[in-house]
Amino acid sequence: ANLKAQDKAVSDQPKKESLAEITFETLEHDFGTIQQGGNGVYEFKFTNTGKEPLIINNAHGSCGCTVPEWPKEPIKPGTSSRIKVSYDTKRIGAFSKTVTLSSNAKTETVTLSIKGLVKETPKEETMPFKKTEEGATPLANPGKVKF
Repeated sequence: ANLKAQDKAVSDQPKKESLAEITFETLEHDFGTIQQGGNGVYEFKFTNTGKEPLIINNAHGSCGCTVPEWPKEPIKPGTSSRIKVSYDTKRIGAFSKTVTLSSNAKTETVTLSIKGLVKETPKEETMPFKKTEEGATPLANPGKVKF
């Protein structure tokens, strides 16, 4: 380990603790059961409960089907904002995804979770209709049928 004197001095200094703090109302959202193609958007509300502006550097979903949108401007102390998370509901089945945020807060990394079940959308019938039996033919002369 060939550390130069100036490198050692920098590494010995304790990291300045941030005075920004991110506090979420909830870290997890359960969509429950939603229809395929339904609304897969949830907004996680948070507040900067610290003493200096909060800067969210990045937010990324655990896969391409989970897309976060976050405020790019600094959040002043005492101010609230939202992280909007969109899940692609074209995929059928249970899901459990995460969004990882990195910021200048005391807690540098926060993980938000979404989960739910996407059900296949039932095929729409344009008009209700009576089922007819396969191969049934209308009676040629219904007036003369004897039972």
